[in-house]
Amino acid sequence: MTTTLGVLYGGKSPEHKVSLQTARSVINAVNKEKFTVVPIYITTDGEWLRGEAIEGEVQDVKQLAFQHGLPALASIANGIDVIFPLLHGPNGEDGTVQGMLELLNVPYVGNGVLASAVGMDKVVMKQLFAQAGLKQARYVFFLKKEWEKHKETVYETVERELGYPCFVKPANAGSSVGISKCKNREQLQTAFQEAFRYDRKVIVEEAIVGREVEIGVIGNDEPICSVVGEIVPKKEFYDYEAKYVDGHTQLVIPANITDKEYETIKQMALTAFQTLDLSGLVRADFFLTADGEAYINEVNTMPGFTPFSMFPLLWKHTGVSYEQLIERLIHLAIERYKEKQNITYVF
Repeated sequence: MTTTLGVLYGGKSPEHKVSLQTARSVINAVNKEKFTVVPIYITTDGEWLRGEAIEGEVQDVKQLAFQHGLPALASIANGIDVIFPLLHGPNGEDGTVQGMLELLNVPYVGNGVLASAVGMDKVVMKQLFAQAGLKQARYVFFLKKEWEKHKETVYETVERELGYPCFVKPANAGSSVGISKCKNREQLQTAFQEAFRYDRKVIVEEAIVGREVEIGVIGNDEPICSVVGEIVPKKEFYDYEAKYVDGHTQLVIPANITDKEYETIKQMALTAFQTLDLSGLVRADFFLTADGEAYINEVNTMPGFTPFSMFPLLWKHTGVSYEQLIERLIHLAIERYKEKQNITYVF
């Protein structure tokens, strides 16, 4: 008997197209002898569509759902054993969909409501990292209203607290959307305008001179880590185009680091995992300086998940194939769901 797996993708997010790439990869990789795959597509307008079970390989994941759209959102989970939310960015990776799945009482892959929300908000994430004693870059943050009323003061604060170069980012966005590197006031002004297109809150971070390295973590209460990989962008930094458009990036797996550096990164990743109460999967991103100091940058609660994305490649080099990784995450989702069903509520 197969497990019915709902693959949830698309969404009202700047990363809609990235989600489609991920969904196609996962649907084609899933062992159809073990899983009956049902596509659940969220359009850019927020409409939910559920398609028929998939038997063969697919190319256009949009058309799968339009074949048999269901109008009632609550019926999306009917007959589904577990859902794999392959949603990136706001309205999918930020706890909103996770909360809905909790209300529907259906198992789902990945992080829960709180962990997803905190993992999306870079400011709250960094505040909790600071409480946990994790080393990270200095930062400041601003709301849009504050910036609109006191632009000169905001720019002066950035220059006084961080200096140049610095990075300006939307606080709630993923996949390097809306991020700019600034070397002067003119670039800073343009960067704020760009970042506020994607969120009402912006974070500005000092630029750490170091290598960009990443590690994968999977598990629930007993997480384990992959090898470490290094990102070597051919551009000045790892932006959206370098990730998904022009391919101007080299991934070095495993990274050329010492055993001591690996242990430091591993322990920091596990501390972050436990601090944010993460579950299922996460990719933790770091800067590694020439003298071996590691600075945690952020965690990604639903990292890029095509076979050529960093997270699956990290696990491939750790000895876990793409198909095995998918199955392991599904089992972790069911394990966590069963544990939560044992909680007793008094009415």
